Amino acid sequence: MARAWRSFWRRPATLVSVVILGIMVFAAIFAPWIAPYDPTQIDMFSMLGAPSSAHWFGTDENGRDILSRIIYGGRVSLSVGLTSVAAAVLIGTVLGALAGFLGGWVDSVISRLIDGMLSIPMFFFLLTTLALFGSSLPVLILVIGITTWMPVARIVRGEITANRELQYVEAAAALGVPRMVILFRHVLPQSTPSIIVAATLGIAEAVMVESALSYLGFGVRPPTPTWGNMLAEARGYIFQTPMMTIYPGAMIFLCVLAFNTVGDAMRDATDPRK
Repeated sequence: MARAWRSFWRRPATLVSVVILGIMVFAAIFAPWIAPYDPTQIDMFSMLGAPSSAHWFGTDENGRDILSRIIYGGRVSLSVGLTSVAAAVLIGTVLGALAGFLGGWVDSVISRLIDGMLSIPMFFFLLTTLALFGSSLPVLILVIGITTWMPVARIVRGEITANRELQYVEAAAALGVPRMVILFRHVLPQSTPSIIVAATLGIAEAVMVESALSYLGFGVRPPTPTWGNMLAEARGYIFQTPMMTIYPGAMIFLCVLAFNTVGDAMRDATDPRK
């Protein structure tokens, strides 16, 4: 474990990414105290204002403070990413563990379900589902969660399949320990590093999906700010005030890049071959 942590912190890019994510999470949690203005407050006398001491990032087409909307937008985007991935990890871990440990027809059914889900164009499935059931925040989180669990299930299934024949598992079974206890108490914890890596990379994907859906008008609707719908609102003013598009676009880029960098570093640190 100590070697893994040393390997994780060895890269300067990893440290920078952790700092960026720490700032984003801190700003999202304490947004009501950090944001200088109400993100939905309209000021018709300050429309499309340039950056100033009163509005560091300027104002949008309705006179709303862009910095405040960026901070609150991160709150929504990160909460969607974290909670939807938590749902995906829960579903994928349970199904993958059952498939890998029980084998037989259970493995066949779950494996075919995974293959079937992966064969569906997920983004269009998301658009269709949100069009039918609405685009409220709970629906968005649930839909992203139930359409992104398959990679986690495959990883867990592979890990469990490799570990279920080890001697300590056979010894526990010989002592009469129930199979589900063996699975969730003794075998599944061995897959924890791989699950954490998959979750970290999944958050980046979920943030991208939420931003894309909000940009297209199928995600969280204005006036609630997210980085995606801020980008959509700014596209009509890209030549007049290009910074309106640069700010939310940069936040999406930094967030996704930071999560991917941390995920790659964790994967390399927990790789037993290194």
